Amino acid sequence: MGATGMLSHMRIGIHIPPTIRPERLQALAAAAESSGLDELWVWEDSFKQSGVASATAALAATHRITVGISLLPAPLRNPALTAMEFATIERMFPGRFVAGIGHGVQEWMAQAGVRAASPLTLLREQATAIRALLSGEEVSVRGRYVHLDRVRLEWPPVSPPPLMIGGSGPKSIALAAEIGDGNLLTNALTDEEVRSLITAIGDARTAAGRGGEPVTVAAAQIVATGPQAQARLDRELPLWGGRPGTGVGVAGDAAAVAASAERYRSYGITSYGIQPTADEPDLEGFIGFIGGQVMPLVTRPTP
Repeated sequence: MGATGMLSHMRIGIHIPPTIRPERLQALAAAAESSGLDELWVWEDSFKQSGVASATAALAATHRITVGISLLPAPLRNPALTAMEFATIERMFPGRFVAGIGHGVQEWMAQAGVRAASPLTLLREQATAIRALLSGEEVSVRGRYVHLDRVRLEWPPVSPPPLMIGGSGPKSIALAAEIGDGNLLTNALTDEEVRSLITAIGDARTAAGRGGEPVTVAAAQIVATGPQAQARLDRELPLWGGRPGTGVGVAGDAAAVAASAERYRSYGITSYGIQPTADEPDLEGFIGFIGGQVMPLVTRPTP
């Protein structure tokens, strides 16, 4: 997924949340590709699925679709290891992988014994080191959290994958604007919050001297369709920090989902992900619904 300009073609994909068993992933990835989706995103919520293993498995089960990680908690890994993993995936599946990192949920980082006193400092140091290593550089650094001594990847990627940075706070947005290839937004935002974040991203990129460069902004919405769609959405939202009745997520038919996607595109979202509920009874059918019914209703680029 190359970075694209705001208000341009928006890519549409499926998010496979950690509420879905890992053994389902490859079949779902194949279904997503067959349905014509542009992207598939996997997650690494702590103590659930591995983002690296999931992305690799999804890429191995497909031939065309882009696969992104949304996102890896940086404190859990040494940046040399993360760069090795990203480089290996990109070399095996060139041009189809999007990397994503963030500072992680601090409660989970504390459980794992890796909580940082300054999560943003750690994320900055990790992202800077990872980008340099993926570019084939030899890296020596003694930061607050990252310590590397003449580290260089033996097999750097021919072209580094996009490195997305997650977070919705002003400091995370500023960091992504300064050193990332794009922003990963959370999945339980109101339209007003999305618009505000897009404005903040634009302001941060201008402040970082990157206002004229193309930008990728990826966001997901929780979607329920079919019988009892609204009730299912309302049950799902608290799992992700959302509240029923606030306009978060979509419950309805293909036209309702497509209309929400179009709003997101008008705000400046360039990668629109659709996330099923944990109780979705037919995941393959849901993916077919996105590709067969939603995508034809969303504005696509003129050939």
